[in-house]
Amino acid sequence: MCDACVTRFAPPAPRCRTCALPLPAGVAQCGECVLDPPPLDACLAACAYAWPWPDCIAQFKFQGRAGWAAPLATLLRSAPWVEPSLEQADLVLPMPLAPRRLRERGFNQAHELARRLAPRKTDPRLLLRIRETPAQSGLARAERLRNLQSAFALEPLRAEAVRGRRIVLVDDVMTSGASLFSAAQVLRAAGAAHITGMVFARTELPSAA
Repeated sequence: MCDACVTRFAPPAPRCRTCALPLPAGVAQCGECVLDPPPLDACLAACAYAWPWPDCIAQFKFQGRAGWAAPLATLLRSAPWVEPSLEQADLVLPMPLAPRRLRERGFNQAHELARRLAPRKTDPRLLLRIRETPAQSGLARAERLRNLQSAFALEPLRAEAVRGRRIVLVDDVMTSGASLFSAAQVLRAAGAAHITGMVFARTELPSAA
């Protein structure tokens, strides 16, 4: 991944501070987040989910090419505010996969990213996916949120580990935000002091993909 490609295809862009949608310069939050604040205190994305990144991410997730984690994490780490967020975090939690999908893929792409972003702070066993859900593709945002109700939980014997802590939630792609928001609600209910969502790519519209 050369510098010229990064400059061309992953330039820094103004984004909503709580859902990472692209915004005009000087605007801090999108209208939807102002009207209905999400459970994230901050949300960061390295780039838009646009060519060539969908192909790269598909190779990473679905073709067993875990080696993509290193360059994608490097690019994410260079995005604005990512480095300070990782330094301030007490815990970095990868978004968990359901057991069946983990068996199919052989690895959790969010964990591969997280452990390269902050290896000493990453904990893949604290946040759990406890319910299989139908595929999210094709669903509207409200349907995605309903689909993910009660899908996440904290390891019962370690739930107190998030109380009063600054948490970074890591995933590869953010579409509607339903997955990150649902997981963040679990962390918020357990007393997390600050929650940052951190993704490599963000779709342009909440209802996309």
